[in-house]
Amino acid sequence: MSFRIQGLDPAPFRHLIGRTDAALAAQGARRCVVDAHPGFPDRIEVRDLAIGETAILLNYEHQPAGTPYRSRHAIFIGETATQALDRIDMIPDALRIRPISLRAFTAAGYMTAADLADGERLAPVIERLLADPAIAYLHAHYAKPGCYAARITRA
Repeated sequence: MSFRIQGLDPAPFRHLIGRTDAALAAQGARRCVVDAHPGFPDRIEVRDLAIGETAILLNYEHQPAGTPYRSRHAIFIGETATQALDRIDMIPDALRIRPISLRAFTAAGYMTAADLADGERLAPVIERLLADPAIAYLHAHYAKPGCYAARITRA
């Protein structure tokens, strides 16, 4: 079964790009200069930012469903990210090099399954979860910090 991995749309974050540190802080965000690679995975392009790039660390509601599974957590967005990742049947390196937690949701936003996999072994787990017709989409999370990484759907 083919699957699609998508990064976040950059439009909702444009108002943060280039803002002063004080303006970011007033919105509960902060700018970080990337000092380790890998280490700062951008959620728009779903890639680890290069040393010297800047990222904005902010709280993001990745699961807005009006269910007990509604959720938000910290994410990084690269200040130069302009186009959301959209890949079919390809695991981006930012996911491939880390342990990933997959959470499977119904169209109504209820989690019905979850699994863990090394990024290198992620594709078969994605395919198995999406084979269930009750599952509408998956959320990938970086397993160690628990933060949202990307959305996965059937292609």
